[in-house]
Amino acid sequence: QVQLVESGGGLVQAGGSLRLSCVASGNIFRINTMGWYRQAPGKQREFVSSITSDRVSDYLDSVKGRFTISRDNAKNTVYLQMNSLKPEDTAVYSCYALGQLASGSLNVRYWGQGTQVTVSS
Repeated sequence: QVQLVESGGGLVQAGGSLRLSCVASGNIFRINTMGWYRQAPGKQREFVSSITSDRVSDYLDSVKGRFTISRDNAKNTVYLQMNSLKPEDTAVYSCYALGQLASGSLNVRYWGQGTQVTVSS
């Protein structure tokens, strides 16, 4: 089994910053892409950011320039530095990992439980 655990969420004022972390553990042969989704109450889950094993990153347009994704491959950890936060960033943020349990196997998508981010105006 593979487990992802997020941390770093909380309540901040608009314009503030938070740093989210997600650690993957378990019987993982290789983790390729890692990233983040978010979901506000009553809304669809949306992609926020991702980063490949060679550190190629991608971002949702509305967070580009404010959020920065990074990873520590040795620790199987992905981070999301969130600056200049806005009330519309309020959501549950969940990390994911696309990984392989064995050499040559297909990637499987694993999800964390999520961490709440609340931005007040």
